[in-house]
Amino acid sequence: MEQNMITIRNLSKEFKGQSVLKNITMEIPKNCVYGLLGANGAGKSTLLKVISRILPAKRGEVRIDGMDIRKEKAEHIAKKVAVLPQTPTCPDAITVRELVSYGRFPYRKAIGGMSRHDIEQVDWALEKTGLTEISGRLVTELSGGQRQRVAFARALAPNPELLLLDEPFAAIDAKVRQELRSWLREMITRVGITSIFVTHDQDEAIEVADEIIITNHGHIEQAGTPIEIYSQPKTPFVTEFMGSPTRISNITSFHGYEELGEGLHAVVRPEHVSVTKKTEQSRFSSSVEEGVVERVMFRGREVELHVRVHDVLLVANRRLEEASITEGERVNVFIYQVFAFPAGENGTQNVNIVENANIETEKLFYI
Repeated sequence: MEQNMITIRNLSKEFKGQSVLKNITMEIPKNCVYGLLGANGAGKSTLLKVISRILPAKRGEVRIDGMDIRKEKAEHIAKKVAVLPQTPTCPDAITVRELVSYGRFPYRKAIGGMSRHDIEQVDWALEKTGLTEISGRLVTELSGGQRQRVAFARALAPNPELLLLDEPFAAIDAKVRQELRSWLREMITRVGITSIFVTHDQDEAIEVADEIIITNHGHIEQAGTPIEIYSQPKTPFVTEFMGSPTRISNITSFHGYEELGEGLHAVVRPEHVSVTKKTEQSRFSSSVEEGVVERVMFRGREVELHVRVHDVLLVANRRLEEASITEGERVNVFIYQVFAFPAGENGTQNVNIVENANIETEKLFYI
C-alpha cells in the first residue's frame, strides 16, 4: 500500500524561459498538513498548481497516491484532489448549501440532479465545517470568515484525499485570520485529510503545519517540523528568513565571539539578545556591551527595543513588568547565541549555532 500521498521526482517548470521550479524532489506522507512557506515569487503557488495539474511540468514526475497525474483523466484527479484558490469565486444570489453542492461536480451525471450520496456528502461537509445551521442563508450575507468556511466546505464536498490551499487566509482581516488558523488545523485533523497550503506568513505555517517546506527561487531550501526549521536552520536563507533576524558582519567585535574567526556572517534573533538597564544586575555583567536605545515600540505583551551596538542595530524584547527603558538611554546588551555561516552569496553553506563563549565562564564564576 502506498505510504506517501505525494511523491515528486526531479520536477522543473519554466515560464517564458525563466525557471520557476528547479529539480524539486520531495515526498509527503498521508494524513499530514504541509506548509509551503516562502517569499513572493519563490515558486510556492506554481508548485501547488503543478501538483493539481492546473499547470503542466516541463520535466519530472508527480504521483498522487501512487498514480502518475500525467496519465490520469481530469475527472479522476478532481475526485482525489480539491483545490481552494486564493480568491474563490461565488455566483450572486446563491445559498451556502447550493455553493457547497457545486463541490460534487466530479460525481454529477450529465442529466439529472444530485444523488442521495451527493446530498449526504454535502451534509457531511457542512457539518464538518460548522455551517449546517446557516446552510440556507445567502453567501453574500455572510462575514469574510464565514465565506472562507463555505469555500472549505465546497472543497471537502467531493470527499477528496488531498486538499490544496493557496494562501487560504490572504483576504481575511487579522483577528478572523487568527481564529481561522486554529479552526482549520482542528478541522483537517478531524476530517483526516492530507493537506498542503501555501503561505508567506511564518506564524501561519508554524501554527497550522505538521511539516514546513521553505522554497526560494524555485528550489527547496529546507524541510522539517516547525521547531526544526526555526531552531535549526540549515542554510543562510532560512536563517535570515525565519524570525526577526539581524545580520552582524563584525561579530568578532562582540564579547564572547572574539575567537569565532574572520570571514563569517552572524545572525541574531531578538530572543537571543538581553537588554538591561545600567542600574540592573546582570548575570553576565562582565561580558555585556554598552548600547544606546534608538527606538521603543509597544507590542502588547512586551516592548520591542532597537539598540545600537558597535554600529549594529540589534532588536530585543523586554517584558512589560520590567522597568521601562526610554529612547536615548544607555543600556547593557548581551548576546546569548548567534547563527554563523561563511560570508558569500552561495546559499549552500553550513549554518552553525554558536553560544557566547563567556556563558560557561560566568557559570563557573557563579558556582
